[in-house]
Amino acid sequence: MKATYLLPFLAVLLGYFLAIIVKPAKKKTIKLLLAFSGSFLLTMTVSHLLPEVYAYVIEGNNTEIIDEKVDDSMVQRLNDNHHEDHTHDSHNHHNHNHSEADSSNQHNHDHRAMKEIGLFIMLGIVFQIILEYFSKGAEHGHVHVHEKMTSMPWLLFGSLCLHALFEGMPVSQHTHLAWAIAIHHFPIAIILTLFFLQAELNKKFVFMFMIVFALMTPLGTYLSSNLSFLIDYYVPISAFVIGILFHISSTIIFESSEGHKFNLAKLLAIVIGIAFGFFV
Repeated sequence: MKATYLLPFLAVLLGYFLAIIVKPAKKKTIKLLLAFSGSFLLTMTVSHLLPEVYAYVIEGNNTEIIDEKVDDSMVQRLNDNHHEDHTHDSHNHHNHNHSEADSSNQHNHDHRAMKEIGLFIMLGIVFQIILEYFSKGAEHGHVHVHEKMTSMPWLLFGSLCLHALFEGMPVSQHTHLAWAIAIHHFPIAIILTLFFLQAELNKKFVFMFMIVFALMTPLGTYLSSNLSFLIDYYVPISAFVIGILFHISSTIIFESSEGHKFNLAKLLAIVIGIAFGFFV
């Protein structure tokens, strides 16, 4: 496993220990960090992951068509050896018609594949919305203390771990995405740790929660690069994760300011996040 794959794990640990030792109290700073991470993650998803998934589909389909053309032309040339003069014109006409048919079939195939990618993106968005009914929006830093916690919050734990597991799956083919996920997880780890401390959750539970959460993204990366089932369905899985990242990153951007008022510092953080995400 590449060292880059461990970045999300290290980011969570760094956020956890920072919250334990420093206990940052400035919410504005954390919200600016959230705004930066959201715009960085969204830009990486839109400008890197999404185009590469579509390109993977198109290039794969074109390769199949090219192979079919080569095979057909070889058969045709064998037939031409018996009637070279008589079939020269008809052979060209056949190739022309065959090429037009292939072009039409290719267009229909590409269009269907594109629609399927769009469908899996929307399924990812719906899946994340469902997860947030259990996590209460912790994936984008939306947590509030209402009462003391005396036991492990299993629904929150399970939904966050599942979210992090899926996030790691495209990283095996898009290493640069590990940076975006790490920057996304860093402020989330700070917020979650502070939330658990304020709720007076047992510190052993907090540590266990954060360690397992930190391991989920590298685990997703490892599984997606070693299990044949996940490798075979890399494109739809990546499209599904794109939907998850779309929802999370856009929600972070919209929720990182109070009252949705104009905030110059937040705007600058978003612009810097876009610049970093585009040029990485």
